Amino acid sequence: MGALHKAHLQLIRIARERAGIDGEVAVSIFVNPIQFEPGSDYQQYPRPEQADEDFCREAGVNLLFRPPVGEMYFDDRSTFVEETSLSSVLEGESRPGHFRGVCTVVAKLFNILAPDAALFGEKDFQQLAIVRRMVRDLDFKIEIVAVPTVREEDGLACSSRNQYLNSEERKQATVLHKALVAAANAGKKSASDVIDLARKVISEAPLARIDYVALVDAENSQAVEMVRPNSLLAVAVFFDKTRLIDNIRLG
Repeated sequence: MGALHKAHLQLIRIARERAGIDGEVAVSIFVNPIQFEPGSDYQQYPRPEQADEDFCREAGVNLLFRPPVGEMYFDDRSTFVEETSLSSVLEGESRPGHFRGVCTVVAKLFNILAPDAALFGEKDFQQLAIVRRMVRDLDFKIEIVAVPTVREEDGLACSSRNQYLNSEERKQATVLHKALVAAANAGKKSASDVIDLARKVISEAPLARIDYVALVDAENSQAVEMVRPNSLLAVAVFFDKTRLIDNIRLG
């Protein structure tokens, strides 16, 4: 959705490696109105168009696709793409309608650009899983490539929303990664113990307001009771009005 940063650069680098000298790398930038829930930050979402264009040019992108809303959606649109299983929890529960908007716009972008492969970051692990499910269920002939989360030097996961944080919020936001690492390294096996530990660490940041902390299966986003192979600890935390997500693999 624009406001590109070094995590996007990593996506572009890997796309370039996979495409090779004869392939092409496309970047789509579209702040998608139908994936924002009512009262969220759609109008305030950063849109540094010239900076994003320069970023893509310097990164060696072949095609920048940046359509206006009116070209992506008819005023009387009545067709949507919706995944109904993986999207019922976590982000889907906290942000009703969000993943319907994601699936709809991603399906449209796939149809318009017709890529051989598409790259998604693991920070939004639930989005990644849902896109994979959509591609499987609707027979898109597209390979979905997962790219590990890119972090700042202090551990904060890169996100366009980080720029909303003031200096104190930005300082305290590092508690997300600290909590995840602490829980992952504690050797605890039960979900309740893992979650309690993560919550305890996050609560040490006075400005942090927890939306959820959950231990889930990374493939289907469903809660698990014990740490097992492919388990993932996911968190969503508010710092004032800025909502940040992060996760770490366990097991």
